[in-house]
Parts: sequence; structure tokens; C-alpha cells
Amino acid sequence: DELPEFGQKLEVLRQPIEDRVVTLSRAVGSVTFPANFMLIAAMNPCPCGWYGDAERQCTCSPALVSRYQKKISGPLLDRIDIHAEVPRVHYEKLSGDRLGEPSAAIRTRVVAARERQAQRFRSHPRCLTNADMGAGEIREHCRLDGAGQSLMKAAVRQLNLSARGYHRVLKLARSIADLAESEQIGAAHLAEAIQYRPRRVE
Repeated sequence: DELPEFGQKLEVLRQPIEDRVVTLSRAVGSVTFPANFMLIAAMNPCPCGWYGDAERQCTCSPALVSRYQKKISGPLLDRIDIHAEVPRVHYEKLSGDRLGEPSAAIRTRVVAARERQAQRFRSHPRCLTNADMGAGEIREHCRLDGAGQSLMKAAVRQLNLSARGYHRVLKLARSIADLAESEQIGAAHLAEAIQYRPRRVE
């Protein structure tokens, strides 16, 4: 929680997120440990916490909001697959009778998606899930149709996606398609993956 308050220490996460190992080097040698972890982090959009709220006015200047958000470096943000803004939850939704999708149903979909990935990568011993794909596997399993290519081209241009960001969008779109039990990545799957890329106040 409060991710920006950790300062520059966060930068040491960049290589473990990418390589899934931690290497400690000393004068007498080095040792490497496995570090395949899931990073889940939260932060306010600005120091006062109200930037972007539809009902309460933010008291921060645009420059202050930008400085606050830039406490998290671009290279670190680029390595996080899903960025989700969580808006205010109104009383009507909290007190309503409408229920979301049951956890058991979500689990069933996730298990089915993982099984689909296990079948996909049975001839790729290095890969267990979509997250493990390298550039070669992405080219093989994340093909886009014409609409998808047009959408991706626009996203690369508008969001200034890096090569890493481009590949992470494709892998996430592949997972979204798997959860929807779709063999092909459709434009809707790709659009959902693109919306999870970070956007900052400049």
C-alpha cells in the first residue's frame, strides 16, 4: 500500500519481476535465489487522494499530481501488467441486492483457462502459463486479425508502448481470451488488455 512512499528502493524490483530471480553479489561471489512472485500494489492518484473523483475536488496542482505519480518510474510501471483505477463506490451499490459473479464460478473459469494454457504449452517445457511466453511463443500464440492489428497499432502510437509493454498487452489479451474460452484473440479481448496499461498526468 502507498506505493510511492517506498522511494527509490522500489527500483530493485525491476530485474526480479523480469527475470524471476534475485542475485546477491558480494566480493567473494554471488548467489541466485528464485523470485517468481505476484506484485500487487496500491496508491492514491495524488497526495490529497481526490484527483479524478467525480464529486470531490482535488486540492493538488497539476504539477504536484504529476510529481507524485512520477515517484514510480516508467520502467517499473511498464513491468506491471494490470493497472486498475478504483472509483468511489456509492451507497446504492453497497446496499443493493445485486450480487456479482460467485467466486466458485470465477474459479471454474480460471481453472479452465489454466488447463487451456497447459495444453497450449505442452510442447514448450519452459512455459507453464501465458505469462511465461517469450517473443517466439507470443508470435505463435498471440496472432491478431486485421481489426486487432489496427487497434494495436493505434495503442502503440497513442500510449507510446515500449516493446515490453507491447508484449505484455498481447500476453494479457491471450489470457483474457482464454477466460472467455476463445481460441482467437478478438478485438474486445485486446481492447480490455490495452485499457489496463498505465496512464499518467504529464
